[in-house]
Amino acid sequence: MSRFCLDTSAYSHFKRGDPAVVDLVTSAPWIGVPVVVLGELRAGFLGGRRADKNEADLRGFLEQPTAVVLDVDDDAARIYAEIVTALRRAGTPVPTNDLWIAAVAAREGATVLTYDSHFERISRVGVRVIPAER
Repeated sequence: MSRFCLDTSAYSHFKRGDPAVVDLVTSAPWIGVPVVVLGELRAGFLGGRRADKNEADLRGFLEQPTAVVLDVDDDAARIYAEIVTALRRAGTPVPTNDLWIAAVAAREGATVLTYDSHFERISRVGVRVIPAER
């Protein structure tokens, strides 16, 4: 069984019922949710019309026994620095928040579950890119 670390796109597609991510999330024994993802989601909620419902849904998701909120700590900061340095040397930038998500996932030994292929540039962490439904 896999340990997954959700990025924002994976959570969003999960909430929309995309079967590819729903199957993975509901069968995983452990789902990490980085605080960076929580910040991105809540910023989106506040910009929309359903902020209270979205927040309630998120709280319900986080109350599941398999869901674990992942904080940023000194170990994650060290991994982040190593990832940033490697990507700069390779000339392959990745959005900053996604670097933090990858660093936290690497610390936990989890695979990033995402719809964003740029995570594949980060060799330090396992990545499962789900193709978006068309």
